[in-house]
Amino acid sequence: MYDNKEVSEITPKNLKLCDSDYKFMTAVWESYPINSGELVRLCNEKFGWKKSTVYTMIKKMELKGFVENVNATVSALVPEEACQREEAQYFMERTFHNSMPKFFAAFFGDRKISEEEAGELEALIEEYRQK
Repeated sequence: MYDNKEVSEITPKNLKLCDSDYKFMTAVWESYPINSGELVRLCNEKFGWKKSTVYTMIKKMELKGFVENVNATVSALVPEEACQREEAQYFMERTFHNSMPKFFAAFFGDRKISEEEAGELEALIEEYRQK
């Protein structure tokens, strides 16, 4: 759907979404391309939103460059991963002053992880380690 372009090449400048925008986009990402009437039904089922709310969200997100609505078919223009990355970066900056060790200490708390999870995390860290 993204024409094999890098995520950074096709996203709007500001990927930060308010809660309702993000909620709406989750419905779009899980189902696109989706008929706008079906999206109304889905948003009503998932969030209790009325038809007018969904059409307002379609127009709002279209103006922001996140979706397109062509012939009553709504498609995502921004990958979910791009918004997740933006949200994670904002959260890390605001809450942990960009400190990975502080984030992990808070995230784990008293929770123990399995050897398999530890191995996956070590592999991920190695993949992103600056050399």
